[in-house]
Amino acid sequence: MYQYEAVEQVMQENDGYATLKRLYQRAPEVDGSEWKTKTPNASIRRIVQNHDRFFKLRPGLWALEDHREELPEHVYAESASELEQDRYNHWYFQGLLAEVGNVRRAQTWVPSQDKNREFLDRTLGDVRSLESIHEFGYEELLRRARTVDVLWFNERQMPDSLFEVEFSTDFQNSLHKFLDLRDYYANFVIVADESRKSQFEKRIGQSGFDPISDRVEFLTFEGVSELHAATNKTDGLPDIL
Repeated sequence: MYQYEAVEQVMQENDGYATLKRLYQRAPEVDGSEWKTKTPNASIRRIVQNHDRFFKLRPGLWALEDHREELPEHVYAESASELEQDRYNHWYFQGLLAEVGNVRRAQTWVPSQDKNREFLDRTLGDVRSLESIHEFGYEELLRRARTVDVLWFNERQMPDSLFEVEFSTDFQNSLHKFLDLRDYYANFVIVADESRKSQFEKRIGQSGFDPISDRVEFLTFEGVSELHAATNKTDGLPDIL
C-alpha cells in the first residue's frame, strides 16, 4: 500500500476528512502501509499538500476530493454566507484549543451558549472537560470569564490561559475581557488570521490597554493548527504558550 493510500483510508474511515493530528496518529499504523522514514508527519503533510486526491478545508483539516459534495455543512460550507463560514470556523478553532488544553492536562471551558455547536464529529460540549466554570473569584468576574471563547484552568482550579478567537471584529471587546481579568496570573491570547496582526498591534497599543499591553499574545490560525497537530503520541508540545 502506498503512503497516500494510507492517508486516504484514514479519511475514508472518518467520513472523508481528518485533522492533521488524526492523520499523524493513524496513517502510519494502517495495515499494509510502509513508512520507512523517521519523519512520517512531514511525509503526511507533503502528501495532502501535493496530491490531487486531497484538498484543504481549514488550517490543519483536510478532505478527500471525491467526498467534497458529501461533507457535513459545518465542515465544508462552500455555499454558506461569509458570516456562516466565520461561525463554523470560530467553532472549529474553539474545539482545537480545547483539545490542546485537554492534552496539556488543563481543565477546559467553552461558553455554555456554544456547547451544542458542532466541532468535527462532536460538539464543543463533548470536548470541554468542565460542565460549569470554577468559581475562582467574585461573581462579576465569573460572568466575564464565562464569555471567553476558551479557558484553560490549572490544577488549582485557577485560570491558566484565556483565548479569544477573532474573525471580523476589531479586538476591542476581547481585550476588554482580558483587561477586566488582568489581576489573575494567566496567559491572554488573541487568535486571528496573520493578516490582522498589524490591526491587533494598533489596538493593543492604545493607552487604555496599557495594563495588559505586554501580556497579550497573538496566535495565528495556522499556529493553532500546528499546536493541535503536535499533540500526538510521537511529538512533544511546542512551547507556543
